[in-house]
Amino acid sequence: MSRDPQVIERDIEAARDRLAATVQELSDRVAPKTLADKAKAALVQKATSPAGKAVIGVTAGLVVLRVIKRVRSR
Repeated sequence: MSRDPQVIERDIEAARDRLAATVQELSDRVAPKTLADKAKAALVQKATSPAGKAVIGVTAGLVVLRVIKRVRSR
């Protein structure tokens, strides 16, 4: 039993449209701007958490101490 050529063409066109939508979605997901935006959002979220603030504070303190030590050793 053979299928009607018009039905086959509609099926192919529908499959092509679904594939195009999938390719576009994948392209959007791996776009450099999208990846950078996601990384930035994750970093901001971590940096604004209590643990993130503590890490930033300790790091800043260590940098200040290092600078003071270097200035005094001159």
